Amino acid sequence: MTFTRRTLLGALAAACLSTSAAAQEVTLRLHQFLPAQANVPAHILDVWADNVEADSNGRIKIDRFPSMQLGGTPPQLIDQAIDGVADIVWTVAGYTPGRFPQLEVFELPFISPDAEATSRAFWKLAEARMMDTDFADFKPLGLWVHGPGVIHTNRPITDVADLRGLKLRAPSRTTTTMFTELGATSVGMPVPAVPESLSRGVIDGAVIPWEVVPALKVQELVSYHTEFPGDALYTLAFIMAMNQDVYDALPADLQAVIDANSGLEFSAFAGRTQQNDDAPGRALAEELGNTIITLDAAQVAAWREASQPTIDNWIAEATAAGLDGQGIYDDAVALIAEHNTGN
Repeated sequence: MTFTRRTLLGALAAACLSTSAAAQEVTLRLHQFLPAQANVPAHILDVWADNVEADSNGRIKIDRFPSMQLGGTPPQLIDQAIDGVADIVWTVAGYTPGRFPQLEVFELPFISPDAEATSRAFWKLAEARMMDTDFADFKPLGLWVHGPGVIHTNRPITDVADLRGLKLRAPSRTTTTMFTELGATSVGMPVPAVPESLSRGVIDGAVIPWEVVPALKVQELVSYHTEFPGDALYTLAFIMAMNQDVYDALPADLQAVIDANSGLEFSAFAGRTQQNDDAPGRALAEELGNTIITLDAAQVAAWREASQPTIDNWIAEATAAGLDGQGIYDDAVALIAEHNTGN
């Protein structure tokens, strides 16, 4: 038998877990890229980990490694889960452009009216289309999107034309394409690189949700923030993934603990929580006297019209790649509408 790096690490992990399973105690390493005090680690990942520990009566212990403490860079996180460098990771799908083509549908402009509804749709569409394709190499624990994306810049942005010549950090292949088509110079980078890039003038602005603003102190580095009421200008897709071999090596009752705390309801909780955490970030910008530009319906309509080619081109590219581009888009829109009953 030929052992690849993945199979060797997986075999070692399974052997270690088999030994600990006899004592019915397991330690899992959770790795991610933000500081421990940031909203997602503190309000989502820690909640999940605490619940798993409690529901397992302490037989599962989750060691938490923020800020890439296990080494590597944010774009390497998904492979760390696959290879066994970490047992569980939380990552941005867009950090590995083109790797998860179907989930990009949830990052398209003006598709998401609400993070919880879109996160529910994300998990359900993944069950229908992605588990044996995009996600075949690991066990998904949660799939969600954040709240409405906001443009944070060092000059006011109201009309699409205001993007011309602007060096703008974009978080994913889809958003990079969109902002380039709208006239900006799109710069791709993981979110931890945003503060230094803003302070050094590498970028003139960034598109992120309000909730991550405090952790990055973006409100201190720019003076203008542009909001899009209603459907979000964009959202970003997140993946919480577990090494499949590590999961398979757990005894059945501990697998059940992981499963009970993961999936559809956890994804919905994560999306809802992340959007709820937008308010404090916005308040910080207000306290500093920054200018928050909230576009009116006519202005949003102009942005929506200008960004429609991004949707059309994504459907065409997906179809050319052998995917059901129109079907994926239609299913996503229908599932979001199904779960957006409260809005």
